[in-house]
Amino acid sequence: MTLDGPTPREGAALLGPAGRDILRAIEAARDFLAAHSEEELLERVGDTIEEVPAVEHLSKEVFQASYGGRKAGPPDDILTGLGHFFITEQRRLYLDCTGGHYQMTWGYRHPVLCAALAEAERLGIVWDAHSNIPGATVKSLSYRLVELCNPGVEGLDRCDATGVDGPDRLNTVLLGICTGSVACSTALKIMLARHRERTTEPPVVITLEGNYHGTDIFAQSMRGMWPGLIDGAEFVNLEPNDLPAAEAAFRRYGSRVMGFMCEPVMMNREAILVEGDYMRRIRELCDEADALLAVDEIQTGFWEPGCFHFKRWGITPDLVICGKGMAAGIHPLSAVIYRRPLDVLAQYDSISTNGNAPLAAYVALHSIDMIEGDAERIAAAARATEAMAAAVAEEFPDRVKAVHGSGHLTGLKFHRVEDALRLHQRCVERGVWVRAHAYHEGHSTVLCKFALTAGPRAIEFLGERYRDLLAQG
Repeated sequence: MTLDGPTPREGAALLGPAGRDILRAIEAARDFLAAHSEEELLERVGDTIEEVPAVEHLSKEVFQASYGGRKAGPPDDILTGLGHFFITEQRRLYLDCTGGHYQMTWGYRHPVLCAALAEAERLGIVWDAHSNIPGATVKSLSYRLVELCNPGVEGLDRCDATGVDGPDRLNTVLLGICTGSVACSTALKIMLARHRERTTEPPVVITLEGNYHGTDIFAQSMRGMWPGLIDGAEFVNLEPNDLPAAEAAFRRYGSRVMGFMCEPVMMNREAILVEGDYMRRIRELCDEADALLAVDEIQTGFWEPGCFHFKRWGITPDLVICGKGMAAGIHPLSAVIYRRPLDVLAQYDSISTNGNAPLAAYVALHSIDMIEGDAERIAAAARATEAMAAAVAEEFPDRVKAVHGSGHLTGLKFHRVEDALRLHQRCVERGVWVRAHAYHEGHSTVLCKFALTAGPRAIEFLGERYRDLLAQG
């Protein structure tokens, strides 16, 4: 079969009058990154790469203000990237210490994943499909997620029902959702539906102060936005790791508690690590109140050898939420893995049009396989990142108050917000792409979440740059 249609236009023409020049600059940036070793690139971080032609790039005049719209000066967005490096439109070379936007598991244009994309096209694996006909890759990914969430259970790798049965197994997957916001919304809907089955009391959701569970109105209301809009539910935010406060909240609300939801590393709250002892007690409190425990692994998932952080705690949540890094940034794809008795939603209660994406699922399977095959090196990089941050904090105790996070997800918490903002600004000016949390009162943390491509030298480089810039005062 051949598909009829209009004669395709040259890609450059679709980018406007300067399209040909823009594509030539992208190709030159691509060639530069491919031609140099990691050490050679690190030596030139922050430099203007003269091998890339200067081009008049498109403005962002029509963008919304919060994402650079109508901003003065020439645009300086990404041209292309490779691994944990990228080059901008103003030809500057950056070390990306954030995994894209926290979702590029293997950085930019990883050759294994590029090959997987090419193979998928050759095999005829489609980009997307209706949720009723998900295809082999989506079904296989569902089994892999169940396998990852049930360590030690035999038979799950056979993609059949062996080992899946049991009310306490995380054995049901909703994979027909695109973004993490929809995944969190799905978990909350399951909580609400189950709460209505057991009581007519108004529901209470317990979360942690500074939580971020997506942009859904309900999730935003949980962190204090849209006050007064939602009636009939109560939101309780606790300080992370404060067990007496948690026990008091569960005592106060009892059977009204429909569930507890948290992130293992709170990347919207300065990378605070939620402790294992705390979560083990939360599991007990949820059981006593007949409430559900949902763990939001959208940030932490697929960023460590075991793929999911919750397994460190030695407990089984009722629901596990994942997204971001699952498909390594190729295509948004999220999921909720939960116990079979909680399978209470109707077909279209929670779904994304492009959630069952066979191509994205194929890439996700490759990414998970890469994580498991590279587990030893990934674990070593996680330890090195923690050690680097600890060394910086020890050297500058007058400015760095604490080290937050775990593994690749780390934060340097500063005594003064001005110091955090100064370090962030200086890093970006010198080609080191980190992020800062300083937009809420009391937040003063510089964040890092390296892609899994980063090894000892890149981590060491970041530590050196931190120390050099902090030494300047």
